[in-house]
Amino acid sequence: MFTGIIEELGEVVDWTRTGDAARLTVRGPLAVSDAAHGDSISVSGVCLTVVDKGDDWFTADVMSETIAMSTLATVAPGARVNLERAARLGDRLGGHIVQGHIDGTSELLSITEGSAWRVLRFSLHPELAALVARKGSIAVDGVSLTVSDVGDAWFEVSLIPETLTATTLGLTSVGDSVNIETDILARQVERMLDVTNSVTNRRSGS
Repeated sequence: MFTGIIEELGEVVDWTRTGDAARLTVRGPLAVSDAAHGDSISVSGVCLTVVDKGDDWFTADVMSETIAMSTLATVAPGARVNLERAARLGDRLGGHIVQGHIDGTSELLSITEGSAWRVLRFSLHPELAALVARKGSIAVDGVSLTVSDVGDAWFEVSLIPETLTATTLGLTSVGDSVNIETDILARQVERMLDVTNSVTNRRSGS
């Protein structure tokens, strides 16, 4: 589990495809400072498992489903990624509960500059629209953010200068894709409603 508070900007060192999977190596001194084999690290919102590490780098295997669903399919050496180590029991929950199990990707549609902030509008797949609410939480490339506005096919987040400089979102341009993860609480509510409606329909014979 993660909190969506990015700890450092990492750099992709190597991305090697092996059949329908891949191996990703990332330089991140803080992320590996206390990491061990088998630990989880969020890479731009995707939960990956450490299979090898050095003093300032770690390697993780990426399965085919993750490649297909995330922006990791297009990473290359030199690319910057958001890194966060798994949360510890007793840590402050500065963001929100983030699993690192993304729902897919969204495209940056527009950027609106404010006096001390930047508003980013992203596309939103219709299947996820019900899970995104104004003032609710969403993780974009692993960054815990508050939804400032939402429509049927888009959502907006407002970024302060700290977020722009401490994460890759400050480098994102219109047309770029990002990984998104909706709020786990919204997912659970949707699932409960689906099951309840299914049971009700069966009992009514419809």
